Amino acid sequence: MIGYQGEPHSNSYQACHELFPEADNRGYLNFPSAFQALEDGQVDRLVLPIENSTTGSILPVLDRLIAGGVTIVAEHLLKIHYAVFGIPGATINDLTTVHSHPEALRQAEASLVDRGWDPMPEHDTAGAVRLVAERGDVAHGALAPERAATAYGLDVLLAGVVDKTHNTTRFVVLESGEASFPADGNKTTVAFEGAHTPGSLALALTELGLRGANLTRIESRPSDEAWKYRFFVDLIHKRGKVGYDEVFDPMPVTMQSVFHLGTYPAAT
Repeated sequence: MIGYQGEPHSNSYQACHELFPEADNRGYLNFPSAFQALEDGQVDRLVLPIENSTTGSILPVLDRLIAGGVTIVAEHLLKIHYAVFGIPGATINDLTTVHSHPEALRQAEASLVDRGWDPMPEHDTAGAVRLVAERGDVAHGALAPERAATAYGLDVLLAGVVDKTHNTTRFVVLESGEASFPADGNKTTVAFEGAHTPGSLALALTELGLRGANLTRIESRPSDEAWKYRFFVDLIHKRGKVGYDEVFDPMPVTMQSVFHLGTYPAAT
């Protein structure tokens, strides 16, 4: 069983289907409940968004990786374009409010503002479509992928609604347990804290680069102590355990409290 956040026909559902087309899947209302389902053994894996090319990291997912007990085993890229939908008979001029997942609303924020529409956050893009269909009000529309709208009989009022044409979401596959080292694993995600010395972060990143790592992302997040920060890093290296060890064995002395969050094949 594969878990995801949202309802059928959402972006997470689509990513889940592309990765595991033959597997049974189950949607969860929010990220905490999805993580809890994995912890309780209700699902074998989770497919969750972790980063978007327009809006950046999905912080509720990123922060929960530190709690432990889960590891990233794969990633998947999903190109995303939205449309605005209304109930049959509605026109673009009828709309005043557009419902969608908060991340989707952010990815089309400028487009919505230009039209003068009020964004209304919902738990999911597909759920927003369902709510608009149930409401039956011409003033309310949904921002969602086209596959989500057809299931509820809504009409396309405006297509191609994203602020940046490259809009792509990176999904990760999570499993319970400790990180492993697959033979084709050439990408690693780690989190660490810097030593309390001047330039410690710059030194850590420089040393990773000198050891052959290609850093593809770095993100700072609050740690468990006030005004102390943790750094999430994605990097590409040679394949397998040997490639990982070339970068992290021995661990750079300026990296403290290191969490190995997963080694997996980089998506192309």
